[in-house]
Amino acid sequence: MRGKRPTRNKYVRFTSNVLRSGGIINDIACFLSAFGLTVLVVDGILGYYFEFRLHSTAAIVLAINFFLIRISRDAYSALRGQGDDLGSGTILDFLVASTLTGFTILQFGRLEDLSSTFIATYLGICFVLLIVTRLLFRRFVWTIMRQGIIGQRVAIYGADRETTTRVLELLDIERLPHINIIGFADDRRDDRVETGMIGRFPFLGGFEELLALARESMLDQLIVALPMVRQERLNMIIEQLSAGSIDVCIMPREFLVLRDRYRVNYIGSLPVLNVWQQPVRDFDGLLKAAQDWLLAFFGLIMLSPLLILTALAIKLESKGPIFFKQKRFGFNNLEIDVLKFRSMYTDRQDVSGEERTTKNDPRVTRVGRLIRRTSIDELPQLLNVLRGEMSIVGPRPHATVMRVGEAYYHDAVRGYASRHRVRPGITGLAQVRGLRGEIDTIERAKKRVEYDTYYIENWSPLLDLRIIFETLFRLIWDRHAY
Repeated sequence: MRGKRPTRNKYVRFTSNVLRSGGIINDIACFLSAFGLTVLVVDGILGYYFEFRLHSTAAIVLAINFFLIRISRDAYSALRGQGDDLGSGTILDFLVASTLTGFTILQFGRLEDLSSTFIATYLGICFVLLIVTRLLFRRFVWTIMRQGIIGQRVAIYGADRETTTRVLELLDIERLPHINIIGFADDRRDDRVETGMIGRFPFLGGFEELLALARESMLDQLIVALPMVRQERLNMIIEQLSAGSIDVCIMPREFLVLRDRYRVNYIGSLPVLNVWQQPVRDFDGLLKAAQDWLLAFFGLIMLSPLLILTALAIKLESKGPIFFKQKRFGFNNLEIDVLKFRSMYTDRQDVSGEERTTKNDPRVTRVGRLIRRTSIDELPQLLNVLRGEMSIVGPRPHATVMRVGEAYYHDAVRGYASRHRVRPGITGLAQVRGLRGEIDTIERAKKRVEYDTYYIENWSPLLDLRIIFETLFRLIWDRHAY
């Protein structure tokens, strides 16, 4: 029995080009809104005088410089509605555009005529809007897609269930708001394929059924995932589907096998498969280090009352040190001493980390249950961040002898070591996607590494902020922490 037949799209077809245009419009609105708000604050509230024509011209020059830099780097083409395109250089582009604008005004000898209050206010508001609106843009796209107003309907044409499942998993990790997977197709005719579903995705039929959907304008894009497809068959697929006015994409075999390291890059005009590269480097590396240090420093100051109360509660309940140290893997697989508030009785704790903590673990103290449930026990790792051993956000550091099932973590999960290409974090993408707490199966372990890898390959300052906010929300609702 096949799944529900997809409905006809009554609205617009939402493609990456629309997202690109939306990103440009969003940034234009940011500069216009920032200027209006600055005029309101400086003139209407503070009552400071400024020359309107000069300051409006400076704002226009800044916006032009910003867009010229972004468009010259084709930065908007990477916009996918995920709210994380700061990794493409938005912050750096804004700083460079501001610097160029300052030099331009200096060359005309009008720098002294500018109001420092107006400039500081405008740059601050504009910078905040460029960041915040990216979060709002992503939420907006998700909302209208769920309401059926927009959305690109995509089907998977796979060689077998294993290949199709792999493609669906990769698309799920991407979390693209404009992509609506309507199901998968397969030319095989055995009962297992005909009646089966992969997760929530229904079986649509074979190639003839896909043709029918395309001709009826009920399919927007087809992803062909046939690793060993012959050129003749591929030509036939493209030729027949071209009459249906849909996008036909091919998922290369290398991408399915080397997804965690695979990139399409260019050496001059020559396309190459970049299978390994250093992540979070150059300016991004400096930006992440500065962000980590500032968040850790101010976090320790603001949380100092909570830290003191927790230390007193631990000391009053049971004998032993306040802190617990454990050897874990850090950057480049080097061992680091990770700090935590002690949550177990001293004579029962496992320094090696080989024994997993389970629900209602008798080794955990009463105070320990509370601080583990709320992740207060992790707060001393802010000191690890200040020492340069950890980040606020990153793959969680694992104990050197940590096991999943009967095997060590690094032996059980392929590509596990690649998660150590960045500093480990106090929280991470895997934790806010429901993989916090005990990892007792190979499947959950592999899923955690998938999310860690995705985070490394798609890092941006805004992605870090999203994960931090989601972590705070998860502390209230997560039932997997104990």
